Amino acid sequence: MSQSTQSLNGQSELEAAQARETIYRLAAVAFGYPLEETLAALQEGRLQAAFSEAWQTLSAESWPVLPVSASLQDLEVGYMATFIHGKRGKPRVPLVASAYAELIGGQTPGAFLLNVQAFYSHFGLKAAVEDEGHQDEPDHLVAMLEFCALLCYLERQALELGKDAAPYRRAQRDFIMRYLQPLVHAMCAAYAKEHHLGLDANLEYLLKALPAWATKQQLALEALVGAYAKETSLIASSNSAGQSMWD
Repeated sequence: MSQSTQSLNGQSELEAAQARETIYRLAAVAFGYPLEETLAALQEGRLQAAFSEAWQTLSAESWPVLPVSASLQDLEVGYMATFIHGKRGKPRVPLVASAYAELIGGQTPGAFLLNVQAFYSHFGLKAAVEDEGHQDEPDHLVAMLEFCALLCYLERQALELGKDAAPYRRAQRDFIMRYLQPLVHAMCAAYAKEHHLGLDANLEYLLKALPAWATKQQLALEALVGAYAKETSLIASSNSAGQSMWD
């Protein structure tokens, strides 16, 4: 392979890491509790434009033009009806993985959460800080998306410095396979049963698109670092993000 080809491939990998990071960060904002800033970004088209640019980099597809909630109240009502309220006090579409019995399998919820937290602990991270609304919920979708964004940032940083990005790619691959992908699939299945809830059309599109998108990222990462191995063990003893993992 020529030096120019290697350079082009390196740039392509860097752009892909940046695009994944952008989508994870934007999705974390979108699935967080609605704020005036979020509504303004939607109504002005800034959020959709940022999504579209990153989305096109990874899939050659642009973000569709969709209606936006008319007010913050409308955005909140749709969000609450979908993700917070429901029958018997249980959300119709929970944002936490441990709310789905099929995801935790035979584990206790506590054991499941500890396994998720092990990924974060390797980097010296907590799932959330006190004012983010999902304290002590490492399996919250927003916490998962933010963690994936961090891994993409570390991957991109390694590429920019000419270092080995494979450890961070393997961590992404495993986390997507074990936790993110099952959660977004379960959320979509739950939403399909009760979807006339006033959820903003852009949020609805993102929710429905995430499972296939996550699968594509999983496959792209496997092409770079090999297939996911179920028996892969977590190494959660390090507090340094600079130390290699899954070597």
